[in-house]
Amino acid sequence: MHELLTNEEMGEADRLTIAAGRAGRELMENAGRAVANAVAQRFPDAGCVAVLCGPGNNGGDGFVAARHLVERGYLVRLGLLGARSQLAGDAALAADDWPDEIAALDPSLLEGADVAIDALFGAGLARKLEGAAAATVAALNRAPLAVVAVDVPSGIDGTSGEVLGAGEGGFCVDADITVTFFRRKPGHVLLPGRRHCGEVVLADIGIDEWVLDGIGPSIFANAPALWAGAYPWPLPAGHKYDRGHAVIVSGPANATGASRLAARGALRAGAGLVTLASPPDALAINAAQLTAVMIAEFDGASGLTEIMADERMNACLIGPGAGLGEDTRNCVAALLSSRAAVALDADALTSFADQPDALFEPIKARSADVVLTPHDGEFARLFGRIEGSKAVRAREAARRSGATIVLKGSDSVISDGQRCAINENAPPWLATAGAGDVLAGLATGYLAQGMDAFEAAAAATWLHAAAAENVGPGLIAEDLSEALPAVLGALWRGELS
Repeated sequence: MHELLTNEEMGEADRLTIAAGRAGRELMENAGRAVANAVAQRFPDAGCVAVLCGPGNNGGDGFVAARHLVERGYLVRLGLLGARSQLAGDAALAADDWPDEIAALDPSLLEGADVAIDALFGAGLARKLEGAAAATVAALNRAPLAVVAVDVPSGIDGTSGEVLGAGEGGFCVDADITVTFFRRKPGHVLLPGRRHCGEVVLADIGIDEWVLDGIGPSIFANAPALWAGAYPWPLPAGHKYDRGHAVIVSGPANATGASRLAARGALRAGAGLVTLASPPDALAINAAQLTAVMIAEFDGASGLTEIMADERMNACLIGPGAGLGEDTRNCVAALLSSRAAVALDADALTSFADQPDALFEPIKARSADVVLTPHDGEFARLFGRIEGSKAVRAREAARRSGATIVLKGSDSVISDGQRCAINENAPPWLATAGAGDVLAGLATGYLAQGMDAFEAAAAATWLHAAAAENVGPGLIAEDLSEALPAVLGALWRGELS
């Protein structure tokens, strides 16, 4: 279940299900029961549960959850934002089933509670929290109790993961658990939303899988299920020459380490051969540091053209430690003129900050794959300001450039202009010098083995993070390639999904 549905797509899933004959009231009943189940399973000893209901269907889910908790013996204190008479549809029916009086939403509802259920807005909010809702959420975030959010913590945009009104005093519920339905939303995975959701519980409420055919999801949580079918495992009768030859371009003598990290990453990814193309002043330094990675000398763009004239060189990377300016731009142009798949990172991106079309036009003109791996700063320099969520920005950048984009970060987004994959397994210690160079090398290694650019980038990003998780705190970039075999072994044995 790696599809992620936007607010609009989830609404369409509800509509299709109801049109097929399942009552909306039944979906609400199942959703509220799922929330009550989550509370009962995790907080069996809680005495009092405060249920905070909003004026829409999210509030209706809260009414159902409250009723089920009362039936299980919990003391429930329920508050509603707005007047009961203003409730409509299934939410009004759910309120009619609540046997007791309904209090007005107020922070005092939280006094003495052990657990609070945030059923205020979920994904149905388009502006920052205000009035009684804001006062109650502020008190909720200060209170020493567990918080269970329904669908999405109130104040979070379920599609973008952004805090509504951020920068203008906006804030949101900080949940310990979020119970959502049928499929997660991008806002559960993208930051900062992910930080506010806590544990995300996915509940089946009676929406059938076939509705996905009518929706056609294009955003996914990055995981092996997305690309494992295309993973280039060695074949019993295979040969290293069947597994591609990756070329990594080194920087000058004072900036060689980044390219060596990338080269080792490409080799660990399974590329049959890896050559480090070195300028004359870096040749001896690189040769002294490398064993399985080969060395080839080049002098400027014409030298790279000569190396890439060998059609066995089927993937290449430039950027780590390459340096900024015209020489790097010329070398990029030489690689883009080859038949090889190309990965561009770091300096190879920033060198085109003042003339991005000079990069995008040759990418769009070629048939072979191109992957760009910018972090936020490099992305802004190359693409300027693009409005929208991180997924929207990555997708738009892919369309502008003609390349597959890996917009790096704790929630890296991979997009080919149509599909988006959001990574969620990166540990905080992955933010270390050189880690991005290894990632670019891994992606290049998979391109060399014939993986599609989107799948190569998604696999590289996920495995890169999984290797970091295996190492743990204290990780340095050199550890990543060494940790990869254990992760690949688990993937081969079917232990990762």
